[in-house]
Amino acid sequence: MLKIIKYPLRKDWDEIITRPEMDHSYLFDDVKKILDDVRLNGDRAVRACCEKFDRVVLNQFEVSQDEMNEAQRLVPKELKAAIRLAATNIETFHRSQIMVSQKIETTQGVTCWQRAVAIKKVGLYIPGGTAPLFSTVLMLAIPAHIAGCSEIILCSPPAKDGTIHPAILYSAGLAGVSRIFKIGGAQAIAAMAYGTETVPRVYKIFGPGNQYVTAAKQLAALRDVAIDMPAGPSEVEVIADETANPAFVAADLLSQAEHGADSQVILVTAYEAIIDPVIAEIKRQSVELPRKELAARALEHSRIIVLKNHHEVMDFTNAYAPEHLIIQTKDYAALAEQVIHAGSVFLGHFTPESAGDYASGTNHTLPTNGYARMYSGVNLDSFVKKITFQEITSSGLHSIGPAIETMAQAESLHAHSNAVHLRM
Repeated sequence: MLKIIKYPLRKDWDEIITRPEMDHSYLFDDVKKILDDVRLNGDRAVRACCEKFDRVVLNQFEVSQDEMNEAQRLVPKELKAAIRLAATNIETFHRSQIMVSQKIETTQGVTCWQRAVAIKKVGLYIPGGTAPLFSTVLMLAIPAHIAGCSEIILCSPPAKDGTIHPAILYSAGLAGVSRIFKIGGAQAIAAMAYGTETVPRVYKIFGPGNQYVTAAKQLAALRDVAIDMPAGPSEVEVIADETANPAFVAADLLSQAEHGADSQVILVTAYEAIIDPVIAEIKRQSVELPRKELAARALEHSRIIVLKNHHEVMDFTNAYAPEHLIIQTKDYAALAEQVIHAGSVFLGHFTPESAGDYASGTNHTLPTNGYARMYSGVNLDSFVKKITFQEITSSGLHSIGPAIETMAQAESLHAHSNAVHLRM
């Protein structure tokens, strides 16, 4: 059960906000062998990894149109409708992020502007197994499609019978994925990073995965491909006061705890009386959860923090920099204005984190492990690069040219100075 820490001193906060250990460096040697093997031997190395790690022999990696049609048939009508609703909201929110370029005259005769250009080839990794994350397909493929990425490649590990979960395939078809491959683990990251005879090479890889996938992304990103962001176990912080419903708070904590044993959940409050009702609700609700054992293990390194007032609560929150932040207080709007470090924020008593995970429209691929201090969650900008342009007239160059010459000469870059001097 969650550890209760009451009125800690600020000097102890750094220790309190530590996450479960997530150092993957001990895997690097093994993962590097897989990356190197795939880079050198292509499909043959990928096929060997699939047999070794997934215990499946595949005649072909790519999902066929017949398999896509079968997925359409297998996904229940109610789930299809839910996926379509979520896709509509995700598309609406991400379309609002399209950049409108404008030309700026910084000095008379000197005009600058920038243009957003899609990253042409992107790869999406979608976990399978006990929790096939078809929702992540929507979160990644929809903004990629809106951005204009011309090749959207998806890899997901096959089941023992060589199939991918039909909801993943249905979501991929709906969201505009170009090609889908039955490849999981580090070998999938390698295939997308380097390309094989079958799998196209991409320029940037997105998506969550197990520790081997995370290690592979970290290694590949050193020189070969861009990645979305550093990844760690999922986490949530809930801020609650006397107006919060203990059942809602407990449900939100458990919804994140069930992600895995290494997840972390934190309740932060200045209202000590809420602790016992929340703990009672956690015990009551967790009994019914199919993944209750995973949730229980996550709760072992999770915490309830009691602080003096909301000023301290917000200082602590910004120090923790949570992936998900839920504010269930009467003054949630005022507290939201004070949030500096968080991945995604959920305001009020009727805004569960589950909404952002699935269907409100915001993206659920978010920075964990305190990376919210310097990273954004996935958004439309994640799938574009911005190119700057400038156009200078003769009079414009005469206006700024002397300053350019002076600065170039001060840096001993005389050819830079001469390129301006000749024109003037």
